[in-house]
Formats: sequence, structure tokens, C-alpha cells
Amino acid sequence: MVNLLSGTPGLLFGAAGIYSAFLYYGNMQEDVFSFVDPQGNKFTQAWFLQAIEALANVIVGFLGMMVTGRTVGLPLDKFALSGATQVAAKACTSLALANGLSFPVATLAKSAKMAPVMAGSILLGGKKYSLRSYVQVGSIIAATVMVSMNKKSKPGQTSSMAGVVFICASLMLDGVTGGVQDALKTKCKDLKLKAKPYDMMFWTNFFMMVVGALAALCLGEIATGTAFILANPAILPKVLAFGVCSAIGQSFIFFVVSEYGPLKNATVTTTRKIFSVLLSIFLKGHALAPMGWAGIALGSIAIIGELIPEGGKEEEKKKDGKKNEKEKEGKEVKKPESKKEN
Repeated sequence: MVNLLSGTPGLLFGAAGIYSAFLYYGNMQEDVFSFVDPQGNKFTQAWFLQAIEALANVIVGFLGMMVTGRTVGLPLDKFALSGATQVAAKACTSLALANGLSFPVATLAKSAKMAPVMAGSILLGGKKYSLRSYVQVGSIIAATVMVSMNKKSKPGQTSSMAGVVFICASLMLDGVTGGVQDALKTKCKDLKLKAKPYDMMFWTNFFMMVVGALAALCLGEIATGTAFILANPAILPKVLAFGVCSAIGQSFIFFVVSEYGPLKNATVTTTRKIFSVLLSIFLKGHALAPMGWAGIALGSIAIIGELIPEGGKEEEKKKDGKKNEKEKEGKEVKKPESKKEN
């Protein structure tokens, strides 16, 4: 079994798991927010749904942590902040869908999450980015606009400004989350601790669940969401599948990262976004005008561009590697000389 899950077969296994889980996850998310009961009401309890999703991840994360062992002394305050910003970002994405933004547009827009991260780094940290980075992010934003402005809506479907506002809020929260996660890594490094994959999965989702549940309780979504599900049992399997697929997908991501590294995982998860958009278009009947298809093509190229390393960065890594090798060689030469003098 160990041999089967190593090398190329293992990578294919992990990639298949990520694709299967998250393609179905996106499909279920879209189904939940497009569900209409006989009275014409829709499910709009985004915070309640995120609490359910986080609960599924907490269960899987806890089981995984029990098997692999937990790390003691982790900075839970940083995990709490990270969980809060992540669940808020996810809730805003769900609210964008609940307010009429189509899944393809939302997915393309979320692919531009580097935009707020770049803006924050430039304004607050004085960081510089290459021209290619600007072009890539700009292309994804342009693609999102092209698809949202040129799609042929279904009969009776209207575009929602509220959906656009929520997806923009989600992107801003993604930027905040990136900074919080950097602070979390720095804190762990200072404490000389390394969080295991299932530590990350459990604690992050635990605080996501707590914040999501509190928000849902304050907004009355637990009562209304439960009532809607009880009145419409047909939506329950979709809600449960949404949470389960999220937990399974996260487990496969941790498997690929631990066995094959973050680059292979980025390749799989990045290309998955393109197929999520295409699957939604063909399965949900999102008819596009030629300009919309041009936007899909532009966005796909920009997303794939994330997988191609920049030449400058590669050269810097090589130079740093050579410097480290020379330093090591110098130390090795000096050591025997000092022994002779003594």
C-alpha cells in the first residue's frame, strides 16, 4: 500500500482526490445557493453553512491529529485570528453567490486574490513586484469583468451589485488572511515549533467553526437555516456533501503537500479552478457570449501563469545556493587547518 501511494501513482491519487472533492464541492455550493423552495425562497444563511463546513473539517482534522500526534504550545491566538478572517472571507464568497453572482464569475474573481495581498504589501511593507505579476493579476481582473459583463443571463436572472460587493470584501479578507498567516508562521518559528498538517487543519477550522457559529447565532441564521433545511429536505444532502467534500479535499491537499511539496499542490489546485469554471458553465447552463469566452480564455492563461516560475527568482535561488555551497566548503577547509595548529 505504501508503494502504491509513492511516486507518480501517489501524485495521481492525490490529484484525483483534490479534483474530485473540490469540483463536487463547488458544484454543491452552487446548488445550495441556487436552490428554490416551492414558495420561491432561497437558502441565504452563509454563516450557518460555513459553520457546518468548518465542523466537518474539525472532525477530520481531529482524527488526523490523533493519528499523527498533536503539537503542544502552538500560538492559538494567531490561529484564532486566522480562522476568523478565513471564515469571513468564505462567508462573503457564499453571500456573493446568494446575492446573484454567478459561480464562474466568483471563481475567476477569487483567483485574483493576489491583488489585495500585493496592495497591502506595497502600501504597508514597501514591497516591489515584477511587471509580470501586475500583468497576471490585471489579466484575471479583466477576465472577471469580461465574463460578468458579457454573459448571456438565464431568463429572469439579474445581476446583483451586492454580489460584487461581497466578492470584493472576500478578496480584501484574503489579503488580511495572508498577513495573519505570515505572522503565524513567524510566531511558530520564534517558538521553535512546527505545526503538523492536521494541527493546522484542526485549529484553523476549530476557530472558523466558533466564529461562524457565533455570527450565525447573532444573525439568527441557525434558527432560520435549520428551519429552511427541515422544510426542504432535498437541500440537506447538498449541504452535507458540501461539508464532507471540503474535509476530504483538505486531507488530500495535506497529503500532496507533505509527500510532493507545495509546488505540485499549487499545480493541482490552480488548474482545478479552471475546470471548476468550465464544469459550472456546462452543467448549470451559464451561456456565454463570445466576449465571455474570451474572458474565460484570458483568465485561464493568467491562472496557468501562476505555475511558471519567474526567471529572476530562479536565478536568485541558484546564486543563493552557490553561495551556501561555497560557505560550506570554506568551513570544511578551515576545520582541519585549525586542528593542525593545535
